[in-house]
Amino acid sequence: MSLGSQLAWDDTVLPFQLDRSDIRGRVARLDGLLQQVLAQHDYPPQIEALIAEMCLLTALIGQTIKLRWKLSLQVRGSGSVRLIATDYYGPTDDGEPARIRAYASFDREALDPNQDTFTQIGQGYFAILIDQGKGMTPYQGITPIAGGSLSKCAETYFAQSEQIPTRFELSFGTSQMPGQDAHWRAGGVMLQHMPKASPFAKGEEATGEDGLLAATDLLDEDEGENWTRANVLLDTVEQLELIGPTVQPTELLLRLFHEETPRVFDAQTVKFGCTCSEERVRESLSIYSAKDIRHMTTEEGIVTADCQFCGSHYEFDPATLGFEATEKPDEQA
Repeated sequence: MSLGSQLAWDDTVLPFQLDRSDIRGRVARLDGLLQQVLAQHDYPPQIEALIAEMCLLTALIGQTIKLRWKLSLQVRGSGSVRLIATDYYGPTDDGEPARIRAYASFDREALDPNQDTFTQIGQGYFAILIDQGKGMTPYQGITPIAGGSLSKCAETYFAQSEQIPTRFELSFGTSQMPGQDAHWRAGGVMLQHMPKASPFAKGEEATGEDGLLAATDLLDEDEGENWTRANVLLDTVEQLELIGPTVQPTELLLRLFHEETPRVFDAQTVKFGCTCSEERVRESLSIYSAKDIRHMTTEEGIVTADCQFCGSHYEFDPATLGFEATEKPDEQA
């Protein structure tokens, strides 16, 4: 694989369909996007791994949303890992890249480097939120933390909340090519059974962890055979094949699913992008009274705000903030 081909597939999501099995899917490769996301903060390696996994899930899931929509993934826990949040902004126009940003909140002192990081999330929930824009009611779906990884949480979410059988096979970690510095890469495959018009769970009991639905609870016998066959084929994938960069996504699909008649569609590029701005910060502070603003004012006589996602720093004259502002921003000397 040439360097040009490698770069062409970095930070892309390739949708595909397995016509024989009535299964759709996506292949994602993340490289430069991860570098920019992780460069915003000084995260320990185990937190970087969680963010890499979450960004990969976000890219795979977000590829289906429409132009200008926003998809958010959130994991909130009771342990030393308190929050992992990602946002996916759909392209503004056809052919434009989608944007992803990510952030994690954790107790650095309580984080145990010798313990599995996922278990340090503790009890909590995995949530997916979709914002379709002004005038539309945002969608939100929530499932408990379960399964031993963020990808398993996402599989449980789709089975429980959407009743769509879903499988993720992901790989992420630091990678080093000859003559290059080590850096994070991530790659993965998402499989999803085509939704039914009226989905239902078979049987009376769910077979997933903690009594939650699993993918196989949602399929009849013939569908179950197709789903099992596709999953068995995906089980043969090697971690380096997922991450690349020496195997193109189209080549990977042929290696794995050539008997399933894979059909690919246009790839979606993704990049790091944050939507914070001075105007947005002012808007978020517009709900506060002058008294509230005074409590936020520093000894230097300013109000400051920092974006958790990109690290941008903003400073404001308190007289221009809140619904009781006495000055407009453009009236400042």
